[in-house]
Amino acid sequence: MRLTYPPAPTSATVDTLWNTPIADPYRPLEDDRSESTAAWVTAENDVTFGYLRSIPARAELLERFGQLYNYEKVGIPRRIGDAYYIARNSGLQNQAVTYRREGLNGPESVFLDPNALSEAGTVTATLGAASPDDRYVTEIRNEAGSDWQVIHVLDARTGARLEDRLEWVKFSGTNWDAESTGFYYSRYPEPDGSALSQANGFHSVYFHRIGTPQSEDRLIFRDEEHPNRYHFTSITEDRKYLILNTSTGTDGNSLHVLDLTDPAGEWKPIVEGFDSHCSIVDHVDGRLLMMSDIGAPRYQLVSVDAAAPSDRTLWNVVIPQRTDLLESVNSAAGSLFAIWLHNACHRVDQYALDGTHVRTIDLPESTGSVGGFRARKDADEVFYAFTSFTRPTEIHRLNPADGTSTLFARPEVDFNPDDYVTEQVWYPSKDGTSIPMFLVHRKDVMPTGDVPTYLYAYGGFNVNLTPGFNPSNLLLWERGGLYAMPNLRGGGEFGEEWHQAGMLSNKQNVFDDFIAAAEYLQVSGWTRPSRLAIAGGSNGGLLVGAVMTQRPELAEVAFPAVGVMDMLRYHKFTIGWGWIPEYGSADNSEEEFRNLLAYSPLHNLKDGVRYPSTLVTTADHDDRVVPAHSFKFAARLQAAHAGDNPVLIRIEQDAGHGAGKPTSKILEEQADKWAFMFDAMGLGGR
Repeated sequence: MRLTYPPAPTSATVDTLWNTPIADPYRPLEDDRSESTAAWVTAENDVTFGYLRSIPARAELLERFGQLYNYEKVGIPRRIGDAYYIARNSGLQNQAVTYRREGLNGPESVFLDPNALSEAGTVTATLGAASPDDRYVTEIRNEAGSDWQVIHVLDARTGARLEDRLEWVKFSGTNWDAESTGFYYSRYPEPDGSALSQANGFHSVYFHRIGTPQSEDRLIFRDEEHPNRYHFTSITEDRKYLILNTSTGTDGNSLHVLDLTDPAGEWKPIVEGFDSHCSIVDHVDGRLLMMSDIGAPRYQLVSVDAAAPSDRTLWNVVIPQRTDLLESVNSAAGSLFAIWLHNACHRVDQYALDGTHVRTIDLPESTGSVGGFRARKDADEVFYAFTSFTRPTEIHRLNPADGTSTLFARPEVDFNPDDYVTEQVWYPSKDGTSIPMFLVHRKDVMPTGDVPTYLYAYGGFNVNLTPGFNPSNLLLWERGGLYAMPNLRGGGEFGEEWHQAGMLSNKQNVFDDFIAAAEYLQVSGWTRPSRLAIAGGSNGGLLVGAVMTQRPELAEVAFPAVGVMDMLRYHKFTIGWGWIPEYGSADNSEEEFRNLLAYSPLHNLKDGVRYPSTLVTTADHDDRVVPAHSFKFAARLQAAHAGDNPVLIRIEQDAGHGAGKPTSKILEEQADKWAFMFDAMGLGGR
């Protein structure tokens, strides 16, 4: 079924970079507010949704996914004063509702319902920090998936919304002062409103006093000389120390500390430069506990003298580096909870504040992931979440005194987890590096060489991919399919050395790791190219775009989602400059330009090539990886593609990079994805 694709607006734009002319014919699609772009988006969606709706299996998949997704999803309880606040989605609600419960098992009432804030359910609203006196709690809103946040203040008992409203906030928490009079937060200057994609600069720290307009907020920190830096704050639980975390992007940071008990106090450096990754965990008796990879690429916990924090001769190791990655340390209930990553699966140890090992926490499975382990120091309980590929997220209550856990919430999903199996295999990449990969399938599915396979990965930004339940995968497994998830270099699963092996000039290693995963699945007898789909989102969308241009015959189906596709111009949009430490920049040097040009998906599409059946996905409110990346890639792909198989772009309305997407949109998107894949593979389609 050969499709007719709408013509995209074009121009004769040619940039010259390092004496090299670079044509950019689809530059007009970068203007996300132009009439021509809007018309092209409408026309593309007409083709895409017309095609997807015509797939016979889609209706069945949508109905089944609605059944699978219709289960209660419970968040980790949070205690403020004597009350517990629990986010819960009854099943098919667009957004989770936060309930306030009197005591852990007492009566509850609706405290914050985001579904009442928009008819389409596209506004998310979650709770931020609570004031030390437990009187207030901040509410953080995002609309239509945008990274822009609006902060409100709620009465923690009644849920009544105060008049305080803070705008132009992005990438920020809220950190209350000791007197509960206000909080610190980070924001950008108000943009001029010309386009969604304009670059953001001067991320600055402010203090907001309750009951005053935002215009009166006090500027705490602003770097006039370096507009392209992030500035975040955190505060120790005793409110004695404010921590300033500064970074040039997504890799490496510096830390400074301000003694809030000293009226004449000034910022003191803890770690300067951007060559390490450090974060403050807690303050104990004049010493700051800090996670750091300085001299420990798999991280350790050290204590720092708060009076002389930069003097490394005064640093003491509290939890030393070991073979497994120390992913995080949380201070809660008078203990330290260290979360380790062992071959991409979580382990948890409890320590005393001085680093004495107390116990290893028993988890429900050895192949899974945890979250939580957060509470105030005086708490007598700690909640955590546990999940695996075949175990829906459940909540446990831990007694830190004896290490015993009791089940707090376990969802019931319409499937039998005992029918499925998870295994981890290791395979060699192009250069011989051994890469781990999870394989999940129904127990009766064997490697026949014909198994429909969905290969998903990320490989970047020090991000760890760990086992987690996604009910959408059941649509694949129930039809005898295989889900494969390798842990590529560029991620952080094995520490900073693993990360660095897949960034900057080493980025090709990530693509080679992914290609080797596909080849392993074929050589080991699981599948073949006509039964293989490759998928990834954001940096993973770049991964799919690069692999499908380098090896178009590798897979039958490609799902590049919200991907970074123009590697020569990515840093010119919104906060794209923050990714330069990971990717490099075409403006920095000819060496970086050549490296980026070698794999940039947009620039490596070739005329007359049969590419995989491709469903590019993006959203009109994605202000992180702006939709122009996907727009330009899809337009060029449609022009270059020589096959009769479809290459489509699905552009979601009133959605962003992915976070906060309402249930209604999730159901439609996943049904479209699986219908497209099965149809392209000739499995239950036309």
